[in-house]
Parts: sequence; C-alpha cells; structure tokens
Amino acid sequence: MTSIPEPSFADRRSRSIARRAVALSTLAAAGLALAAGPALAAGADVGADLPWWAWPLSLFFVCFALGIVAVPAGVGGGVLFVPIVSGFFPFHLDFVRGTGLLVALASALSAGPSLLRAGLADLRLALPLALLASASSIAGALIGLAMPAQVVQISLGVTILGIVALMASAPKSEAGASVTPDRLAAALAIHGVYHDRATGRNHPWNVHRTPLALVLFTGIGVLAGMFGMGAGWANVPVLNLVMGAPLKVSAGTSGFILSLVDSSAAWVYLHKGATLAVLTVPSVIGMMLGAQIGARLLSVLKASVVRKLVLGLLLFAGARALQKGLGFAG
Repeated sequence: MTSIPEPSFADRRSRSIARRAVALSTLAAAGLALAAGPALAAGADVGADLPWWAWPLSLFFVCFALGIVAVPAGVGGGVLFVPIVSGFFPFHLDFVRGTGLLVALASALSAGPSLLRAGLADLRLALPLALLASASSIAGALIGLAMPAQVVQISLGVTILGIVALMASAPKSEAGASVTPDRLAAALAIHGVYHDRATGRNHPWNVHRTPLALVLFTGIGVLAGMFGMGAGWANVPVLNLVMGAPLKVSAGTSGFILSLVDSSAAWVYLHKGATLAVLTVPSVIGMMLGAQIGARLLSVLKASVVRKLVLGLLLFAGARALQKGLGFAG
C-alpha cells in the first residue's frame, strides 16, 4: 500500500499564500462595495447631504480595493476607476479622466519594481510597444478633451461593455503559445524565462506577430488618452493572444507599459487644468497601497480568480456609464 507523500514546506507555504490572496480579493470587493455604498444608494444627489471629506475618504477606500484587484488582472487602475467614479461620484468627467490616468500611473509605478524583480515584466517586450502607445496617447487625450462630456460618457459605457465582452470571450493561455519568433522579435531579442511560483515551473517564452502588435498598441494608446483609463484591458489580450507571451508575463508587462503610456497622456490633462487635488490625492494614495498588495498576489494567485471579479465590476460600471450618458441617471 503506497503512502501519499506529505507536501513540502514550500508547497504548504504557497497554498497558504494563495488562500490569503483569495481572502484579500474577497475583502477588496467587499471594501469597494462599502466605500461606494452612499453613492450607490442615493445617486449623484447624495453630494448635497454628505460633508466634503466623505468623498475623498470614500475615494481612498475604493482605490485601495481597485489597486488590489487591478494588478493581478493586468487591467491597470484607470479602467476600473473612470467608469466607477464617473458613475457614482459627483465629479465632472474631465477631472475623473485626468485623475484616472494619474491613478493608473501610480498603480503601475507602485507595482513596477516588484514585477521586474519577480521576472513578470520584461523590458525588451515593453519598450517598443510603449514607445508608439505613448505617442498616440497624447493625440487621444487631445481628442477626448475636445469632445462633449455626454458623448464621451456614452462612448465610455460602450467601450467598457465591449471590454467585458472581449475579456469574457477571449481564451487565455496561462503558459503562452508555442511560437517561432518573427524577424523583428528576434532582432530585438524579445524572449525570456519566468518562474511560476504557483506551479513551481519555469516557462521559456518567445513572441511573434510583433509588427501587428505595434499597430495595435498605437490604437490602444489613442483609447487610453481619450478615456483616461489606461489600457491594461487591451494590453493583456494583445500580449497574450496576438504575440503569444504567457499570461502572467503579459499582465506584468502590461503594468510596466501603463507607466510609460499614462505619463504621456497625463501631461495633457495637467496642462489643460483637468485635475483636482481633492480627487487625485486620496485616489493615488489608495491605489498605490493597494497595488503593492496586488503585485504580490500576481505571483501566487490564479488569474482567473481576480479576472471574474474584474469582469463583474466592469459590467456594472459600464452599464452605469452608459446610463448616465443617455440621461437615465443623475
């Protein structure tokens, strides 16, 4: 009769961390709901009944929860921040978009060192793509600020719901595709090996379709600047499905790309005066603290766990943004 071997200390520790990660993700969702509770219950008119400090405090807790779930999902903080805050907080959309870029930037910068140390973000993969996306995000920011707020709100709602459909239907490869690198990828030496702590395995990876990815990231930059919500939702599918990079490398590299793209677009909003300290400061602090936890969760948490939570939040926020843009909400 064969005996079942006892799990090693490393396996037990990994499982313990994974259990704590799931618990933290659940608490993040609960904290998000509690922080946004007053706005959800009473709509935009609640601003007249609450003291001014209630909104910055709510923003802090909302962004802390968003930072925890955004980094493991690879979507950045802005894609969650803009539709949720514009839908449930009494701030003009231009200020929300400007802050959304700074929030996404803070999340990416906070998580960046941890992702690089863990081998989950790759500089050679990120830099060529971020170069084009950064330039096009400036054009997107100028276009977005020139559009009427109602048009932007409707476009935002449609885009968010489209993101939900894309993320829900797109198959994702955890280990990446087995690909032969194209000439451009080979010339730029875009390849690597990462260690997956969740499985204990090493995954060598290469990428292909690099010219197509460069074109796609140019369009992604325009959308990132136009809506002020970063572009992690688009970065990850392109890196994973188009280029064939592993899912965790795609999520980690996406966060690093956001730090370059969002900094370019954010300068346009800063120059136009589309930022408010009372909105930006608590949001950025909360997002940076949450992103520190999120970066650690990426190493041990299955991406599908956080992905389901993000899909639910985006579906809810996208419907609210569309509702406001069409005039059915205050």
